[in-house]
Amino acid sequence: MNWFRENKEKVSFSMNMLYATVGISKQAVSQYNTRQKAFDKKVKQMTLEADELREDHPGCGVEKMYYTLKPDFIGRDRFIELMMELGYRLKRKKNYKRTTIASKIYYPNLIKGMEVDRPSMVWQSDITYIPIGNKHYYAVFIIDVYTKKIVGYKVSDNMRAQANMDALNMALKENDAPLVHHSDRGSQYTYKGYIDLLRKSGSQISMALSAHDNSYAERINRTIKEEYLDYWKPQTFIQLKRMTAKAVKNYNSKRLHNNNHRMSPEKFINQFSFLRPQERKLMTIFDNLN
Repeated sequence: MNWFRENKEKVSFSMNMLYATVGISKQAVSQYNTRQKAFDKKVKQMTLEADELREDHPGCGVEKMYYTLKPDFIGRDRFIELMMELGYRLKRKKNYKRTTIASKIYYPNLIKGMEVDRPSMVWQSDITYIPIGNKHYYAVFIIDVYTKKIVGYKVSDNMRAQANMDALNMALKENDAPLVHHSDRGSQYTYKGYIDLLRKSGSQISMALSAHDNSYAERINRTIKEEYLDYWKPQTFIQLKRMTAKAVKNYNSKRLHNNNHRMSPEKFINQFSFLRPQERKLMTIFDNLN
């Protein structure tokens, strides 16, 4: 007992000497330990919330994660650094497969340099392929350029124009027809039924010569595949259709967009009607994304 008391006193004396040497007090060390424990507890809770977020948005990047979770105890840069250290960095893959064959029918690009300040001014559409096993399936997406909302989509086991017709009918059923519909020159978009439906709806037809001129549609293809389907890994056509529907729902209702003032497309649309004209964002369509 005496040995323990003596050594305890020596340790206490040594620690006091150490505190004095580095210029801090025992109280300061205690306060630091208390703050660290509180910080660690908040980080643990934050990672649980991050894991839940990744369940709905498996491809959610770390910076977007910060603006979604909005932690009040840590800044953006430190959050990004910490989450990277904790293994939340995303891995991106690069692949490209041609999904359309340019038609001899051609419409001019009407949207380059165009100023857009409200929903349903410009829709863009594209087709993307989705490999499952040794088969390829296809998805058509139509996006409202201003709101970033996916207004129509269709998953198909072929590249026939009917899938595009189904996606367009979905979009027109739930939204005002666009002033301009923009796509590449794929034969699916020059199909007579598709053109007739657009004209009947009062939409002008615009087409791109390159993928750069159809960049919003190209981006949505990558987003749905890389941020959702690549993580959920559908194994059958039925699973692919169900998971794509879930991805579109999560994307429209929950995924934040920097250019939507960090709101989801649906929230942005809901708040748009309350804005005065001078408060509404104005975007100009160039080759680069806005």
